[in-house]
Amino acid sequence: MAGLHPRLLVAALVFSVLGAFAARFPHPPEAWLLSLAATSAMAAPPLVALLRFFGPARSFAALVLLSAFAFAVESFGVATGWPYGRFYYGEALGPRLFGLVPYLLPASYIPLVVGAVAATRHPRNRLPWILRSAALLTLVDGVLDPGAALLGFWEWPEGGPYYGVPVSNYLGWLLSGALSSTILVLLWPRHSSGPPALLDGVILSLAFWTGAAASGRLAVPALLGLALLAGLLPQRTGTRGCRRVTFLKKN
Repeated sequence: MAGLHPRLLVAALVFSVLGAFAARFPHPPEAWLLSLAATSAMAAPPLVALLRFFGPARSFAALVLLSAFAFAVESFGVATGWPYGRFYYGEALGPRLFGLVPYLLPASYIPLVVGAVAATRHPRNRLPWILRSAALLTLVDGVLDPGAALLGFWEWPEGGPYYGVPVSNYLGWLLSGALSSTILVLLWPRHSSGPPALLDGVILSLAFWTGAAASGRLAVPALLGLALLAGLLPQRTGTRGCRRVTFLKKN
């Protein structure tokens, strides 16, 4: 992990401890304000990096399109059960758009997409890039979803085989991940891998949910989170330069 920014390591450790704490103790009143603060702290570094990398106009387009997509697919999913399966959001994430999806959804989802797309960049072919990014997002959700259900962020009333989460959820993540990755890939500046800080949001999110899974005794999500962090952290090589990151890429 030579060159890894020490502040990122400290932040990842802090978020893992916060995740472990959240899984073990009841939510205080107005817990959604804590969710808002934590989500904003995770989202800020990759979004600032995206602004510097894309520039104002392209960043604005990316954020608007990805936010609109996130609200649309999640709202449709809650209302119809497709493509994820039947689920609904709890109160811990705060006020919801049309009573369906929390307003802070883009702040939690977009950094995951940015990190996955940055980590799986293919320099010549967009299709493998999009597919690898969708696969990585689905693996990340394999850590996130069981922990979020444990914390009451959302619920699966019909349950499922993976810590109460149905298989349909991960098929839905493959689809939505491919579509959201396509949006960002099409806007991505050619011949540039982007700054390493684009990975910070997905790393911090994984640290939080790995801590929650470990504290909640969710063995498979915890081990998956550690494996993903082991793959992503060495690629986060510092704040200067634009070295290529190639998670899930064959040599």
